Amino acid sequence: MKISRISTWQMDLPLTQHYSLSGGRLKFAQLDSTFIRIDTDEGISGWGESCPWGHTYLPAHGSGIRAAIEILAPAIIGLDPRSVDSVNRAMDVALPGHPSAKSALDIACWDILGKFCGLPLWQLFGGDSAGEVMVNSSIPTGTPEEMIAHIRQASAMGYRVHSAKIGGSKTAEDIERIEAITGCLPSDEEVTFDVNRAWKPATAIAVMNTVRTRDQSWFEQPCETLNQCAQVTRRTSQPVKLDECLHTYQDHLDAWRLGACEGIKIKPNRVGGLTKARRIRDLAVNVGWQVHIEDVGGTVLADTAAIHLAVSTADEYRLASWLCHYHLAIDPFPGQGSRNENGVTHATELPGHGVVPLESRLGDTSAVYQ
Repeated sequence: MKISRISTWQMDLPLTQHYSLSGGRLKFAQLDSTFIRIDTDEGISGWGESCPWGHTYLPAHGSGIRAAIEILAPAIIGLDPRSVDSVNRAMDVALPGHPSAKSALDIACWDILGKFCGLPLWQLFGGDSAGEVMVNSSIPTGTPEEMIAHIRQASAMGYRVHSAKIGGSKTAEDIERIEAITGCLPSDEEVTFDVNRAWKPATAIAVMNTVRTRDQSWFEQPCETLNQCAQVTRRTSQPVKLDECLHTYQDHLDAWRLGACEGIKIKPNRVGGLTKARRIRDLAVNVGWQVHIEDVGGTVLADTAAIHLAVSTADEYRLASWLCHYHLAIDPFPGQGSRNENGVTHATELPGHGVVPLESRLGDTSAVYQ
């Protein structure tokens, strides 16, 4: 089997409401998603999606992803997509870095492998069932009253785990947010306070050593760099989860050697696809980290691919996941993929990742490589 053609589509994904994070310094109203289909000479096709959360959140943006695919596509046409490690090596030689562009291509190759084997991805990843995975809400930065109102709306939808975006410029306001949210949560709900790298180490240490939180609370990505986060972790008893500062396998090794965290987020789009995400998940399990597996953004296609990896992860290491598509004003693939089912979700039982876009919903192709 050989890759014979790669087609790309671009789609704007408006959010249901403007979203702010990192203390309100980063604001988003619409996402720019890239869909790719890999066709083979044996008639099996696979789909992938790459959708950055805007262009200020990570070093990635939609038009850059499509420009990188223009370079990557010729390097993998003619390869066997079922040999995912070989495809990844070819992409890394053709274009160092650019994990967001490689992610969509890698996911599409896994989709083909699953369809060829007649197996869902969770089974190829070593899982024994399609899941049940807790899903968390995502609460934008706001006043304590605004954030509590969002949490209550999420609770009404079945969410029992929440990710509250904090990290303002005023320490007292963040302390007020944390204490108000902690005080309002029912006993069966949990919260992660996601700073999205907004704090300097001194601020992080001051806030995290001042507030009292729930037993199951986390602080996520308090500072910009890995070394800054490690400095904070050494000086607080609050559990720390890392996200945006971890891009490569080496970054994760460095985090372990520094003792920088007790948990990590693994996002295929950020690390280069499911192949590299699975390697990182296995490292995390072996060093005793807990993992939260989701993608950076996108439709139910990107969400579902990540959920397959999540459900294949042992319960004791797995934290709640997140589904981006509930923040979108449009749903281009209704009825497909992993959906919120009163606070939990499942992977599909279909071969591959189980989401098959209709080209009529995607519109005209952006580019075709063959």
